[in-house]
Amino acid sequence: MRGDFSENFRTDFRKSGRFGKQSVISVRCSGEGQLILIPPCYSKVGIGMPFFEREGIRFAYDEFGPAGAPVVVFSHGFLMDGDMFQSNIAELANEFRCVVWDQRGFGATGATTRAFSYWDSAQDLIALLDHLEVASASLVGMSQGGFISMRAALLEPDRFRAIALISTRSDVDSEAVQQSFEELKAEWARNGAKNVAQNLSAFLFGPEYAASVWIQKWMNAGSDHFEHPVNALVSRDDITPRLGEITHTSIVFHGRDDAAISPDCAEALAARLPNCKDLVLVDRAGHTPNLTHAEIVNPPLRDFLLRYAR
Repeated sequence: MRGDFSENFRTDFRKSGRFGKQSVISVRCSGEGQLILIPPCYSKVGIGMPFFEREGIRFAYDEFGPAGAPVVVFSHGFLMDGDMFQSNIAELANEFRCVVWDQRGFGATGATTRAFSYWDSAQDLIALLDHLEVASASLVGMSQGGFISMRAALLEPDRFRAIALISTRSDVDSEAVQQSFEELKAEWARNGAKNVAQNLSAFLFGPEYAASVWIQKWMNAGSDHFEHPVNALVSRDDITPRLGEITHTSIVFHGRDDAAISPDCAEALAARLPNCKDLVLVDRAGHTPNLTHAEIVNPPLRDFLLRYAR
């Protein structure tokens, strides 16, 4: 990530309002493979959601689209959960079986009491596929979800077809940024999100996005929510030397105004992935372009998956 994180926390943020494109209707897969229209739900509590278990942890997930369609697994970013892909899945669920899951420490999976690495999270993703009895899938990973998706592809390369990477990188953060995350972890442990939620919103979404639902999610998270997820983030290893092993067809998306990860990282990532088909830089988008600018991201994402994920 780029810049002084604590400095970004001090950024003034005045935008308020409803959470983005809430009018989207999702498509859920029934047991008979039929499509069922369901209203969107943005306050994830785990009620009615399926779970799978690994290492004593119950992971929440959900799936949308035809049961027999090609599978695409969506992995969310840090501080997010599977809800961030609502608008993308609504665009894709007619043609793909879209699987979303909440990683350790986030969403309906909830806080974790044990240390973990993104290699562990990659194994969690693979365990989800095993649970669903899915032999082959494609991946969409945003930021932290990209860290996990690339590691899953390295662990079991024959398991995956195509990879879409959004706002992510293969290397590690500077020491200054790592220290800023440590400060954030300490603040969250003392006071929860109340002193940082507004500026986190501006940092992740930009000043024009109405992120009240996400702010409320952070406010509802306990003070113990953050320790192990931050530790996994700041201690991750550099997998840049192994990018040549990720020979899957890939595409890279990035916001031109991303304050968390520089667009330079996206350019470097796209250049080093052996079979990267395109780098899509989204004008006026910050760290979450698939959420804040779904209308721009969805068409090339859909075209990529239609061509390479089937």
